[in-house]
Amino acid sequence: MKHLMSGNEATARGVYEAGIKVCSAYPGTPSTEILENLPQYGKDVYCEWAPNEKVAAEVAYGAAMAGSRSFCTMKMVGLNVAADPLFTAGYLGVNGAYIVVSADDPSCHSSQNEQDNRLYARAAKVAMVEPSDSQECKDFVKLACEISEEFDTPVLYRTTTRVCHSKGLVEFGERTEHTAPAYQRNVRKFVCTPANAYMNHPIVEERLAKLAEYGCTRALENGLNKLELGDGKVGVITASISYQYAKEVFPEGTSFLKLGLTFPLPMGLIRDFAKKVEKLYVIEELEPFMEEQIKAAGIDCVGKELTGNMYELNTELVRERVLGVKPSYQVITEVQAAKRPPALCPGCPHRGFFYTLSKNKNYVVTGDIGCYTLGSAAPLSCMDACLCMGGGFTVGMGIAKSFQREGVTDKVVFGVMGDSTFFHSGMTGAAEIIYNNGRMIPCVLDNRITGMTGHQDNPGTGFTLMGEPAPMIRVEGVLEAYGFAPVFTVDPQELKAMKQTVDAAVAALNEGKHPAIVTRRPCLLIKRMKHENGMCVVNADKCRSCKSCLKVGCPAISMENGKAFIDRTQCVGCTVCAQACPFGAIEKEEK
Repeated sequence: MKHLMSGNEATARGVYEAGIKVCSAYPGTPSTEILENLPQYGKDVYCEWAPNEKVAAEVAYGAAMAGSRSFCTMKMVGLNVAADPLFTAGYLGVNGAYIVVSADDPSCHSSQNEQDNRLYARAAKVAMVEPSDSQECKDFVKLACEISEEFDTPVLYRTTTRVCHSKGLVEFGERTEHTAPAYQRNVRKFVCTPANAYMNHPIVEERLAKLAEYGCTRALENGLNKLELGDGKVGVITASISYQYAKEVFPEGTSFLKLGLTFPLPMGLIRDFAKKVEKLYVIEELEPFMEEQIKAAGIDCVGKELTGNMYELNTELVRERVLGVKPSYQVITEVQAAKRPPALCPGCPHRGFFYTLSKNKNYVVTGDIGCYTLGSAAPLSCMDACLCMGGGFTVGMGIAKSFQREGVTDKVVFGVMGDSTFFHSGMTGAAEIIYNNGRMIPCVLDNRITGMTGHQDNPGTGFTLMGEPAPMIRVEGVLEAYGFAPVFTVDPQELKAMKQTVDAAVAALNEGKHPAIVTRRPCLLIKRMKHENGMCVVNADKCRSCKSCLKVGCPAISMENGKAFIDRTQCVGCTVCAQACPFGAIEKEEK
């Protein structure tokens, strides 16, 4: 029996079937659903949300050191955080299999950049496996484990948004049980002193040569690499989702070399394939990762000069750019879809915070990665910068120090991040502010969940990925332990209290103290929590059409017939708009 599964769901199934026992991850689209689909396999697989990607990579590697098959997942920018352990693990090797998922995001669907993490495999000198559909997502996990153990290497398991989220039929297999050997101390292998690393580098290079040979031989036998020979006129070398596009576009008779083991490249196989065709194309998304290596080996091919190195490919783009065939359909431009820019949800607890700060143009707000990034959008327009996870505090620190050096005295810097981000990489930034006497106010917007990636637990929620109760780390306690005082806690939907808190924090800062703010109200979308019922309605007789309510940026509010109007299907009764109305025209209607 076959099952319809997304790539992420299939990967989770592959983890189970491969006998992997320890999994750790930090949620990040498009990788998140892999770990979310593992608890269904019960006690066979331990799985957890780690505070950040570096921790996840290290926990999984520790399990691999002990001999268990292990697995960690992250989105591509998360691998930047986890790069330190990955590079060193590449020199040390493994006992049990060690698989690291990097879910790349061409076209920036949910990411800050388009980095191509295939380059990490080359830089770290580790094997890289790339599935192209859901069936391969499942099957290749087991093959990756076998490669990891046979060649004593971490394996970078690279997917992309389309592979992660597209669905296909998957045939299940049985779980392969893997038992770790008895633990033995091995200082030479697992203690990364410079002397050991120096001796390990030749071993790494030898390993890559053996892997390249494996790609030419056994990888063809087990289906990791696939050779499809046609009439010999045109050949295509491709991998991942690009294979699906090329397979659909190129005419019958085209020869394909579809690679699942994409680093190191099986150059001997590629060279033989190139001799069998008159013209050779390399079809890949983003960087010319394969193309550059193939050309460096003296093999003539065509690639990025046609396809370009930006954004996702698709069948129409490949057909037009490579084959010169323009789309046969006509694009209708007279009818445009309504523009719906992303916005904070109705009732979002972050809205009151940003609305309050937006009232003072002398406040500089450095944001972070999460739902609260939407505080930058109109009409709130309350964010000056957003760089990366944890940057809300540290970028703010840099701006504050610049202001001090330049003699700027009329600005107050607020560094903003969420609760999950605080545990991810905000605590070191908080230490930086205290240690180096930063004149800024760190703010943690605690909505009791990891919001933007789909409501995953974190060290502040009181639950683990497995649904088990866990100690709840208090953000205020951490900040107080660092030395912040006073630390204010406020419900951000109480606008009067929110303003009083901001004013008190600014006053404390001007007195030479180190204030911090924690806003706390649970996200309305947390399933295990119950929230107040009711909604807000507009009294049209009192409405003066001043549009003050629109400035809170709630999608439920609009103007209709010259008066404010609240959509009953969206309103959750948070009353932020009612508090912002100067004429008392918005009232709470209880259910």
